[in-house]
Amino acid sequence: MTQPIEVKVVERAGTFQLTGAAEGEALVFSQPLSFWGGIDADTGNIVDRSHPGLGQNVAGRVLIMPSGRGSSSSSSVLAEAIRRGTAPAGILLERPDPILAVGAIVAEFLYGISMPLVVCDIAGIGSGERIAVGVREDGGASVRKI
Repeated sequence: MTQPIEVKVVERAGTFQLTGAAEGEALVFSQPLSFWGGIDADTGNIVDRSHPGLGQNVAGRVLIMPSGRGSSSSSSVLAEAIRRGTAPAGILLERPDPILAVGAIVAEFLYGISMPLVVCDIAGIGSGERIAVGVREDGGASVRKI
């Protein structure tokens, strides 16, 4: 008889810049990424030649990085990627980013599509792990490795 596999769930609290729920494979970067000139909104591919993620795709994944990296036009690229379905399922940041928040808020308002944007401790999360973002009872963000 085989023993059941124990699944270890690691949860941490966060603060929403935009509330929502998402689940996906983590794509973790130690460097910030600009959506303006860094992401192709048609495909979700990272096109910034100076970024270590060049050639990877953010679509449907949980993008995790210290912060965004400007420019103010990043908000429009993020909103367009959300509309096209090529955006991350959610974004986790160490520091708040008003530019990315504007893009996510505009997409929710214009297109009715929500993509959670969370500020939390990102240490210990590795690319390829499954991440779930949810809303706690108190309205805060719950980030779980599953």
